[in-house]
Amino acid sequence: MIRAEVKDGVHVIKQPKDEITPEQMKLMRTQDIKYVEMKRVAEAKKIERLKAELHLLDAAGSAAGRHLFFVDTEREVREFDIAAHLDTVPELVDRVYNRPTIATLQREAVKGPTDPAHLKKLAQQRKNQYDLLRQRIEREKAMFVISQKIQTRKDLLDKTHKVKVKKETTTGPAIYKFKFQRKR
Repeated sequence: MIRAEVKDGVHVIKQPKDEITPEQMKLMRTQDIKYVEMKRVAEAKKIERLKAELHLLDAAGSAAGRHLFFVDTEREVREFDIAAHLDTVPELVDRVYNRPTIATLQREAVKGPTDPAHLKKLAQQRKNQYDLLRQRIEREKAMFVISQKIQTRKDLLDKTHKVKVKKETTTGPAIYKFKFQRKR
């Protein structure tokens, strides 16, 4: 009789409302946090794998590699031959990495591609890989912020007294100061 009523002469059964208890709400928030954390950890592992693969040799934004050679006189500066000093052929002086010496070149041929078209293609692929790495790092940071915001909202469900210290931003959650409550 409690769940039934008469509307306009028609017998109608009331549907029970799905009540969500605070404990259930905390559990749901915890599941959300765990999911986001799982995705963030997976993203972090992919980032580490990409970093290991790329070695960050010629990353954009890093300081340009410079060699400083010290000479005593101005005449030595004018006569300085970088290829002779690095003990390599002049064509390979511009290589930032994997610059073989003349002795190595006499023993074996240059490894890897040497034609400019293929080198340009490899440089483009490397640039794409660095772009992918940058995107993954940004995604991982965003997931970290999301997990912090979810955790903050979960903490707000407690019935303790709290004061908002800092507003929520796109790069971080709102900061609250909670009243200290002794655990018994």
